[in-house]
Amino acid sequence: MTREGALAVIVVVAVALLALLAWAWWRRTRRDADLAAPVGEIPAGAATLSEFPTLYVATTRHGEPLERLAIGGLGFRSRSDVTVTDAGVALDLTGKPRVFLAADRIQDVGQATVAIDRVVEPEGLVRLAWRLDDGTVVDSYLRPQDASARALADAVAGILPPTQTGTRP
Repeated sequence: MTREGALAVIVVVAVALLALLAWAWWRRTRRDADLAAPVGEIPAGAATLSEFPTLYVATTRHGEPLERLAIGGLGFRSRSDVTVTDAGVALDLTGKPRVFLAADRIQDVGQATVAIDRVVEPEGLVRLAWRLDDGTVVDSYLRPQDASARALADAVAGILPPTQTGTRP
């Protein structure tokens, strides 16, 4: 095979792979089109308890850390700031509208080691289980940058009723 022929084969294979990836993501976004994150501001009068700079990793189906959901604003990894208030948790992803998870929407908080394409030291991720508007429970994974995952998990657990979380000390 000539050099030009080999180059043509490589280009065709690369274009085919990119087309396959685009098609798969398009199907995923269609599948998850009805799922929406609760976009909104922190309620007036809510007291800020703590703030954490984090890396937002992904939102997945509850209990399925390798099944990414393409929820608007939560589909891709991003730097984020997490604000824990007495009313709930605010996620500020870079370039996206604020997502506010009211405390009654949060189902559980814990730590994890694996989510999608991120594997960290044991219990280095925070897994925040919460309900979408339609009642579907999802898990969002966060990687704290300046604090431990335990500190963030404990801060969130502190705003939940004792029966709502299995990680409360």
